[in-house]
Amino acid sequence: MVKSYNPQYKERVEKFLERQFFMQHIHFSLSEIKEGYTEGWMDIEKFHLQQKGLVHGGVIATLADSVMGFAAYTLLPINQHVVTGELKVSYLNPGAGEKLFAKGWVLKQGKKINFCEAEVYVVKGDKKTLIAKSSSTMVTIFPEAH
Repeated sequence: MVKSYNPQYKERVEKFLERQFFMQHIHFSLSEIKEGYTEGWMDIEKFHLQQKGLVHGGVIATLADSVMGFAAYTLLPINQHVVTGELKVSYLNPGAGEKLFAKGWVLKQGKKINFCEAEVYVVKGDKKTLIAKSSSTMVTIFPEAH
């Protein structure tokens, strides 16, 4: 069971997102924030696409990495942060649709690292198709001692 060390974790993540210019640039926003879990949506736009009108793999990896990172971030004390130590993305289906949906969660919580997983879906009309599964190791950044 995962447990947050900060009762204001939701507000902390929302505040952090306000400073995430890259996430704003690609128009991704979180729709749910829980202890050890986040999910979000993004409308697919022309600049997200590669050949044949498919979502670029880098966009898919970015969403997976982001929801896992934010899921780990919800569990940390106020003075700690996380960075991605390892990221693996398995692409299962092509991403052709109108929206992307990503959800990430902490599989195993630790003091220095959190093991996370994510799924990314493409949405077209009422149909949601799993296009990628991902796993990561999120490494805790501790405050510097002065």
